[in-house]
Amino acid sequence: MEKIRLQKFFTDNGILSRRAAEAEVQKGTVTVNGRVAEIGMKVDPQTDRIVWNGKRLLAKKEAPVYVLLNKPRGYLSAVSDERGRKCVTDLLTDLQVRVYPVGRLDLVSEGILLLTNDGELAHRLTHPAYEIPKLYRVKVDGNITEEQLTLLGSAMVIDDYRIKPAAVAIHTVGDDWTVLSITLTEGRNRQIRKMCEAAGLTVKRLNRVSIGELKLNGLPVGKWRYLDPKEVTYLRRACRLEQKGGRG
Repeated sequence: MEKIRLQKFFTDNGILSRRAAEAEVQKGTVTVNGRVAEIGMKVDPQTDRIVWNGKRLLAKKEAPVYVLLNKPRGYLSAVSDERGRKCVTDLLTDLQVRVYPVGRLDLVSEGILLLTNDGELAHRLTHPAYEIPKLYRVKVDGNITEEQLTLLGSAMVIDDYRIKPAAVAIHTVGDDWTVLSITLTEGRNRQIRKMCEAAGLTVKRLNRVSIGELKLNGLPVGKWRYLDPKEVTYLRRACRLEQKGGRG
């Protein structure tokens, strides 16, 4: 979770006003992970141990929110950027709850992206053990060979790591370009681009079209929607957080 200023933690959770929180910090009555807190200190409300006058303070639990965004090119899969670049959360107009991207699409990639404040679900969705398939359409220069296609579908070594074989097929062929369908069950940093580079292919466009059973279904680029209850149930079951007939 993104870190926030300690005094904001107090105000967000209805414990103390900002000024009162600062006064307590100055008095030395607040510790974070066993260390006496300082004014301006930042904390992660979900993982840091925050104690005031000997009592541990816990963040209020928000109701889980699940959002599906059709990410455009030119946006970072992040909530903020030190360099001032546009982030996907800038597109979540009218959403009052803070959510975080699940995994990432790089700056020039586009397509389906999930955002949520459900940390456990987000963790499982990005963990290779759960093997949630993600389908991409990848436009590359030229017409590829059978050897290149076979290599892309193999257990290639990327950044000294042997990836799981991807399901790769030709989707569309043009005069001087090819669109591939590539399905991954893990998502390492810029994996598809590195796979294509290893096969001697130049990626012109990369679009993620589905995550498991979740699809954009005509959602315009740059727009978002809430997941419906059936989609949430599907994700929770796929991540073994919920069993058929009840919650896990």
